[in-house]
Amino acid sequence: MKAVKKEDLKNYIGKETGISDWSVIDQNRINIFADVTEDHQFIHVDPKAAAKTPFGGTIAHGFLSLSMLSHLAKNSLLVLEGVKMGVNYGFDKVRFMAPVKAGKRIRGHFTLMSADEKAPNQWQFK
Repeated sequence: MKAVKKEDLKNYIGKETGISDWSVIDQNRINIFADVTEDHQFIHVDPKAAAKTPFGGTIAHGFLSLSMLSHLAKNSLLVLEGVKMGVNYGFDKVRFMAPVKAGKRIRGHFTLMSADEKAPNQWQFK
């Protein structure tokens, strides 16, 4: 993560802050996620049955892809100098635009859309 001064944040608004490394979403990862979330829908965990679908094989849970954001973002996000802690406030307008087939790679592209000081020393980044 790159530390920046709050007065410099305006220089990053609307700009890409980073691109993550690739991460493979293999069948083992999908199966483990299915176990943890108790979502064993065949499209995720049964390669033989999933092969008969329009996807031609198993696909990752949308929430598996979403949950990878913390890992993908770790080297791509900006932080304010002197910040002791950051928390995930949530997501706006999340959509799963395309399936991630088992064995494929994903990565994140990150852009700072806004940086608003909500209270003294409390910031919200989008």
